[in-house]
Amino acid sequence: MTQIAEPSAAMASPTGGAVVGHWIGGRLVPGTSGRRGPVYNPATGQLAREVDFASTAEVDAAVAAAKAAFPAWRATSLSKRTDILFRIRNLVEANRRELAAILTAEHGKVPSDALGEIARGLENLEFACGVPSLLKGGFSEQVSGGIDVYQIRQPLGVVAGITPFNFPAMVPMWMFANAIACGNTFVLKPSEKDPSASLFMAELLRQAGVPDGVFNVIQGDKVAVDRILEHPDIAAVSFVGSTPIARYIYETGTRNGKRVQALGGAKNHMVLLPDADLDMAADAAVSAAYGSSGERCMAISVVVAVGDVADPFIEAVKARLPKIKVGPGTDPEAQMGPLITRQHLERVASFLDRSREQGAEVVCDGRDHPLHRESDGFFLGVSLIDRVTPDMDSYRNEIFGPVLEVVRVKTYDEAVRLVNENPYGNGTAIFTRDGGAARQFQFEAQAGMVGINVPIPVPVAYYSFGGWKGSLFGDLHMYGPEGLQFYTKAKVVTARWPDPGTSKVDLGFPRTR
Repeated sequence: MTQIAEPSAAMASPTGGAVVGHWIGGRLVPGTSGRRGPVYNPATGQLAREVDFASTAEVDAAVAAAKAAFPAWRATSLSKRTDILFRIRNLVEANRRELAAILTAEHGKVPSDALGEIARGLENLEFACGVPSLLKGGFSEQVSGGIDVYQIRQPLGVVAGITPFNFPAMVPMWMFANAIACGNTFVLKPSEKDPSASLFMAELLRQAGVPDGVFNVIQGDKVAVDRILEHPDIAAVSFVGSTPIARYIYETGTRNGKRVQALGGAKNHMVLLPDADLDMAADAAVSAAYGSSGERCMAISVVVAVGDVADPFIEAVKARLPKIKVGPGTDPEAQMGPLITRQHLERVASFLDRSREQGAEVVCDGRDHPLHRESDGFFLGVSLIDRVTPDMDSYRNEIFGPVLEVVRVKTYDEAVRLVNENPYGNGTAIFTRDGGAARQFQFEAQAGMVGINVPIPVPVAYYSFGGWKGSLFGDLHMYGPEGLQFYTKAKVVTARWPDPGTSKVDLGFPRTR
């Protein structure tokens, strides 16, 4: 049985003080650039700490540590890597509540949501623990006289991950689990809005036996990102964030010769057919729209109501909204916390006025919630907008907040056309009792992930996560089998062993028969 170490003082206070630093070569390193950014407690609106912003020299130091660690880590046996990955998994499980508390303090999500995020991250660690069987290649014997051919997959070298604020634990686990399992070394650049979880995980990896330099953390802003994208010793970059930045990451990284997977934004539609179970659909829409305050790339942001189902659906949702408890993570009854920053709160709220001005009906305005009016925290209650049309700003933009929109259409074909004409293609869902309609929808929907009576179709870890169209730049989706493919390169070996008397000079093109 793996022995679980007790959390160290560094884990209990991952910043070691009021400033969040870097993790380079297996230890905490304070920043030297002189540049810092604020980290707020979203529930109070107060400045909680500051985070160092790395200089290009500090990024270079992290990459140098990863590069130095790569030869030995690549040569480490699969069984040893697997043992370490199991230790990581067990340490994350044992310390999940401490990690969740960090997520609540800096992101604002309530503990149940934070624990759910960690649970999904653990699934990816568990998948990576199966790397010995997942990296098995192919072998063909006697392809020609005395010749065998086989394929192997080998690590890329130093790889980097640039992760978003909304999942500061799970998304890094999406990336580093497969990356280090395959024998790469890793440099993580987390969001500067909630950076402390990255250092907590770095300490867990150290305790699990990850060698110094295999996992590094660089805090920072665009300076750090740009250096990662241009650094000649970084072979690949994984990114999750907004579509404009994803496009920039992809174009800049590939221009510098890197392999890049860049996941962008979303506008996830839930198609509601008249035959759907209305209570089930309303429960699902409310859960998927307002969970984590809507700050999820897989949140349902638009319900496309077909035919005459819109009015009863709106009434069913309205009946559920007053029961949602909005509050800080310190409130054990809270189901939905604040938004990440005041700036983001103001941006989300602005769509309520713009949609009303453009002809939509704001059925429920989150600014009416007492915590929005009276608290210094970044709270916005749940909002519901009906009679939205595709030309409105609220529809055309990814709101990324607790706002659910309803678009009314007459037919199934019109609903599918809305899904397919949207520039995003992350996820979509259909709610119906009709198996034929559901199968047709999964065939026609232009999105990377489809739910049938499932509102957030986030794949389990042994599949892969990723969208289509403006939601993904690159060829490979994240985690799962495609994640392993992303973090390795294939090599085909053609082998023949000496057989005395059979060798001769032949300048013709090699033939297999």
